[in-house]
Amino acid sequence: MLKIRYQNALSLLKLATPLIVNNLAIAGIQFTDAVMSGRLGSRELAAVAVGGSIWFLIFQFYNGLLMAISPIVARLYGAKQAALVGRYTRQACCMSLVVGIFVVLVMHNYVISIMDIIGIDIEFRHLVVDYLKAIIFGAPGIYLFLVFRYTTEGIGYTRPVMYASLVALVLNVFLNYIFMFGNLGMPALGVLGCGIASAISMWLVFCFLSLYVYFDSRYKELNIFNRMTAFRLSVMQEILKLGLPISVTVTAEAGLFSAVSIMIGTLGTNITGAHQIALNVVTSMFMVPLAISSAITIKVGQSLGSNDIRAARLFGSTGILICAVFMFLSACFLVMFRQYVVDLYTSDILIKEMAMSLLLVAAVFQIVDGIQIGAAGALRGYKDTKIPMFINIVSYWVLAFPLSYLFGIIYKLPPNYIWCGFILGLSVAACLLTWRFNHVSREHIISHHI
Repeated sequence: MLKIRYQNALSLLKLATPLIVNNLAIAGIQFTDAVMSGRLGSRELAAVAVGGSIWFLIFQFYNGLLMAISPIVARLYGAKQAALVGRYTRQACCMSLVVGIFVVLVMHNYVISIMDIIGIDIEFRHLVVDYLKAIIFGAPGIYLFLVFRYTTEGIGYTRPVMYASLVALVLNVFLNYIFMFGNLGMPALGVLGCGIASAISMWLVFCFLSLYVYFDSRYKELNIFNRMTAFRLSVMQEILKLGLPISVTVTAEAGLFSAVSIMIGTLGTNITGAHQIALNVVTSMFMVPLAISSAITIKVGQSLGSNDIRAARLFGSTGILICAVFMFLSACFLVMFRQYVVDLYTSDILIKEMAMSLLLVAAVFQIVDGIQIGAAGALRGYKDTKIPMFINIVSYWVLAFPLSYLFGIIYKLPPNYIWCGFILGLSVAACLLTWRFNHVSREHIISHHI
């Protein structure tokens, strides 16, 4: 059993490695945005922090819906039905284009009203509006990119996703250099330039990955580009039925972090800047178990598609263990080296002290964060999405957010107390999702032998 588990761990890590690079590149984009905006000043850093949190919430809701493509494709591919994959990709592309255009229109017309409702600090509110009005034009491009990303992940070929993300990272830094600071003949646009650079990068990375899929022979059997698509209600319903609970699930967690960021954005520039730094560091570390979670979904889905029920359970449990071990190591890293990490972002003493205090809280919830994302990935492989959705809603919004709100808004406590909500929510989610995975995977084995 240990030998099999070791082999499964190697197989998972081999599949996950390009996805880890992809996720770290995405974190690198957030890191460079934070560092480069921090060079402009504390207001600009706070504006990118709050604007990025609002955009991430919009992005993550639709990203969660499209995550359904990965287990669907994995099942089809594992069952030797690759020719059916293309219809799902085409339908998702049509849906993504429509949703992306809708998001652009809504945000462009109502972003100022949204800022007024939220109550973002007036000192940097106009900068948040500039950032959002620019970055939102990248929504259709990044949504289309996600379709091709989850299609190629579903067949277990993850390197193109890695290549695309590395291209995006280089482009984003280069375009920030041009638009934020006014180089190569462009005016210095500051935070607005950061949003423009991100939007352009989103469209370019979609072009890169779609062309890669078009020309690479590995994708020919998927029949993605061999015909024009017609609206298929059954295909759309299958994507939505599986994807909407995933969307609510991932948005519940991302929404908690974004909501706390927005809440902190009402408390002042320095607190917002410290929160942004700490959150950026935590997000960067989370990208590794997030990638492993995607690999778990693929391996579990392919195992179930090929009717190997025991392998599916073993891949799930092994993946959860790997996520937990990595996050334990990252927690140790935060405790020992958080001062040096914060030094990379800012020289402001007050912001640095608050950021280091937040990272100490983050070290506490790292392990449970890894466990819950690993279990969630395994459950997606089983196409079990409704119960995890309710688990996350309760964990993050019935338990965690009220605690953060109580500490931050009612009692006006320092931001490290506000982050205690993360500890509560992630711990409850980790326990319940692990229990759910154990239950679902055992039931599949029992029913398979009846």
